[in-house]
Amino acid sequence: METYLVGGAVRDALLGLDVKDRDWLVVGATPEEMLAKGFRQVGADFPVFLHPQSQEEYALARTERKQGRGYHGFSVYSAPDVTLEDDLLRRDLTINAMAQASDGSIIDPFDGQSDLANRSLRHVSDAFAEDPLRILRTARFAARFNAIGFTVAAETRQLMTEMVQAGEVEHLAPERIWQEIARALQEQTPPVFFEVLQACGALARLIPELMDHARLQQSMNSLGCTCRAPASTDVRFAALLSVLTFDEVTTRAATMKAPNECQELAQVTVRLGARLSLATSPEEKLSLLNEADVWRRPERFERLLTVCRCLPKPLTQDRANEFHKALAAAQKVQARELMAQGYEGKALGEAIRQERLRRITEL
Repeated sequence: METYLVGGAVRDALLGLDVKDRDWLVVGATPEEMLAKGFRQVGADFPVFLHPQSQEEYALARTERKQGRGYHGFSVYSAPDVTLEDDLLRRDLTINAMAQASDGSIIDPFDGQSDLANRSLRHVSDAFAEDPLRILRTARFAARFNAIGFTVAAETRQLMTEMVQAGEVEHLAPERIWQEIARALQEQTPPVFFEVLQACGALARLIPELMDHARLQQSMNSLGCTCRAPASTDVRFAALLSVLTFDEVTTRAATMKAPNECQELAQVTVRLGARLSLATSPEEKLSLLNEADVWRRPERFERLLTVCRCLPKPLTQDRANEFHKALAAAQKVQARELMAQGYEGKALGEAIRQERLRRITEL
């Protein structure tokens, strides 16, 4: 039984980056031996175990054979006779197909270190084409490492294009697509993710509404703007879809199975974004606060303002401050005080509106 550190931990250490997660590969062992050492099995499709103390993942070496379409349809073989190189061969990119032995030596059968030096994202073997999810993963790594010069190798770009043309992307489950998009939106340069997908033809299958050149450029500009400071996934998703119509946003976000908070912020952005910059009168400001459901969702309104600062016609800081002041003034209105004056039912609702309007007007 031999244990190796593999994958991203080896890659990031060689790049001089902080290693956040460590994955281990065990060669020459059986599930029974792992269980006897106190490991807890968690993998249903193939043997993955949690270390009894560190809780880090230890996977038995395995090979995979494609039997169907999409990212499903793999038969997995895991046994003591599977070698380290056999396991590394099934991985996606050469920079992710390196291992480190217990003595610190690097096992690199596919020249991953050379690709690190050349800042190249290159596939390990033609088996890359068996899993269409690797198209999105490669684009995500391009977004992560773009700032330090990484690009997708020409032969890998060509293979990704051929995979798209063969219809492989259509076999990806929306949940897996969303998972990769959500991760990409939190990478260092998210626009690169979508640019790589556009170059290989995958974007036309995943978000066809962005295939218009002008739309795509505006979308990438807005998305890039949100990356100048830390931002939540729903803010970046809303910026991505901000060039779409309300109906397009509603349909695409639902098709992608984006979480509710992402869908809702994207919808309110395209519905109210442009009007926030144009509103000047107290009546207009109060109407927008009402439509934004700010009384129940003030935190979402803050994220809306963040997105709107990155629209093609951005919300200015002065205008954002006006809305902050209007909201603060209107929030001072207390329904119970008006109820004590005898207001109730529809009359109470109108009294609240009038009092909020009065306070905003006084500003």
